Amino acid sequence: MVKTFHSFKIPAFRIYFFAMVGLMGAMNMQLMVRSLLAYRLTGSAAILGGVALAYSAPMLFVSLFGGVIADRLQKKYILAIGSVGSALVALSIALALSLGYLSAERAGSWWILAVAGAVEGTVNGLVMPTRQAILPEIIGKGSLLNAVSLGSLERDGLRFLAPAAAGFVIDRFGFETVYFIMVGLNLMAMLFCTLLPRSNNIASRGNVFSDIKAGLQYIRHETIIFVILLFTLITVILSMPYQTLLPIFTDSILKVGATGMGILMSFSGIGAVAGSFTFASLPNKKRGFLMLISSLILGITLTIFSFSSSWPLSLSVVVLLGLGQSGRVTLASTLLQYYSKPEYHGRVMSIFMMEAGLSAFATFMVALLADVMGVQWSLGGFAILLVIVSVVMLLFVPRLRKLD
Repeated sequence: MVKTFHSFKIPAFRIYFFAMVGLMGAMNMQLMVRSLLAYRLTGSAAILGGVALAYSAPMLFVSLFGGVIADRLQKKYILAIGSVGSALVALSIALALSLGYLSAERAGSWWILAVAGAVEGTVNGLVMPTRQAILPEIIGKGSLLNAVSLGSLERDGLRFLAPAAAGFVIDRFGFETVYFIMVGLNLMAMLFCTLLPRSNNIASRGNVFSDIKAGLQYIRHETIIFVILLFTLITVILSMPYQTLLPIFTDSILKVGATGMGILMSFSGIGAVAGSFTFASLPNKKRGFLMLISSLILGITLTIFSFSSSWPLSLSVVVLLGLGQSGRVTLASTLLQYYSKPEYHGRVMSIFMMEAGLSAFATFMVALLADVMGVQWSLGGFAILLVIVSVVMLLFVPRLRKLD
């Protein structure tokens, strides 16, 4: 037990942990609320996918700049400014809902949600590489798996609590109340970020595009970094659309409403918390193998969930789905930071963070297919591909499988 939580002995990690409570609490609410609100406003899977694309596409294009920023500027200030930006976006939606500018009665008003999502996506794309790159500085490489796992435990614990709380608030007080809560959580994150220590690993202030090019060249020549990133991005494209399309399952297939959607996401969080707790206790061995197994579990459980119309079965299977997702994220992030050079941490993690942008294009594609062939077959087809890819990597890429 002591080993599991030993990163908390470091004061800077404790500050970082509490900053992430606010930031990840708001983000986990956002993941549920934005998609459910878009679906309630329009009833269209295509528009739901379009709103998700508006949020995630900017992350694909600005993440590289976010990586350069992480390597060149003080990370604590980047995180604090990003938290303020997210608070302002949440406040704008809360006010639009409260004043009636964003409502089902105003046809086409969903564009407000899309524009706000694009701004939020831009902010996150610039900030998220810093959120990952700061960890090796405050914790050291020897404890990196423990720190990343505890961070995942925190994120997944909030994934367990925040959606259920958001669903409860939506059904009783409305969407705008949740957005006001998100404003407070982001401001809390900002306050803790200002207490973090200053960064020591600051790269040269040369040409931004030269720094991006140098980072891409580094990734291309470091084979193991390249393979981990490639596998991670493929896994994300094939698995992440389910989070955005979840309102279709909860409203149209399982028929459980906002509260049921919150409960479903919370059950996924239970599995994710269990996975993060386990990984925080593990030694630095067989991490490549565990990452591949996690992706395989994710693919199998997502396939079952996609074709399930049973509420008890769906609740049961998302626990393992959360476990697979947690293992995939935690282990990939740890391996990338462990095997990359400190001066390239930000730029390497910026490519890792591009997964959100790529997943948006996949979500949009699945959403379009859902309007034609049904959401179960479109999402299930992607999940089956993930199973195939995971098995192929396990059998035919031993270098990744044997990675410690």
